Amino acid sequence: MSDMAVFIYLCFFVVLFGATFAFMFKSMTAIYQMDKPIKRRVHPEMDEVETGTELLVFRGIEDEEDEEEEDDDGDILVVRK
Repeated sequence: MSDMAVFIYLCFFVVLFGATFAFMFKSMTAIYQMDKPIKRRVHPEMDEVETGTELLVFRGIEDEEDEEEEDDDGDILVVRK
């Protein structure tokens, strides 16, 4: 092989080597960020509502079949994660 072919081969090898480590570094960074808790913003109207508070919920017209199957009284508990 000529000197030019060896030089081109080595250049591509170095680029591939660098891209491999850059990809591995970026992947490991993403994995470590998965462990961090996600902060969710609370709606402004729900600021004063505590976890476990019962809320009044309006449901529109439902089918007669759905009404027969429901056993609960329609209350919904607030659960914040």
